[in-house]
Amino acid sequence: MPRQSAAVYRRRRIVVLVGLVLFVAFVGLSVWLLIERPWAAATDATPVPTSTPTGTPTPSTTPTDTAESPVPDPTAEETPGVVACEAKDVVVTAVTDADTYAAGVLPNLSISLTNNGAADCTIDVGSTTQVFTVSSGADVWWRSTDCQENPSSMIATLAAGATVTSKVPVVWDRTRSSVETCAQENRPRAPGGGSSYHVAVEIGGFAGAATKQILLY
Repeated sequence: MPRQSAAVYRRRRIVVLVGLVLFVAFVGLSVWLLIERPWAAATDATPVPTSTPTGTPTPSTTPTDTAESPVPDPTAEETPGVVACEAKDVVVTAVTDADTYAAGVLPNLSISLTNNGAADCTIDVGSTTQVFTVSSGADVWWRSTDCQENPSSMIATLAAGATVTSKVPVVWDRTRSSVETCAQENRPRAPGGGSSYHVAVEIGGFAGAATKQILLY
């Protein structure tokens, strides 16, 4: 056979190399398609609806309140109302168990209430609203609220035309009071020898129009 030129050999090598490259590329692409499966996401996934399915509407219901319904207030005809006392109808007066006190005798202080109105009325007569003040001239010696313990409220009905007096008196120990000295046993004592003191009272927000004078010996 005639000997082929070097150019022919080069062309044959190029053809073989190109074929080999194409074969390798084809095999690589096939392997990638089998492994990666780029279409699997589209074919295996569950189709997603383009709109929300319309279900059967559920009838709306109002929750039932298990608590008891409020009981309506009684009418004026069923329970006649009693209004709060007014200052113009109530007379507040300071009451003491004596006018003069011997040495060592402690004054007992009380309050008198009179309803001068034409109708019954209510008033808080508890210790929370009671204030007794003992003064000598402009000098306030003692105030019942300075060292008061456990004050309480008590609403009472004051009948029209009635006068009532507190049953349990407040005792003045004849000393000077202040919120800072409640626990002290050596508080200043009020001078005796016929010294004059005046007792003022207040209850339920109503103050007595006048004070009650007492003398200490």
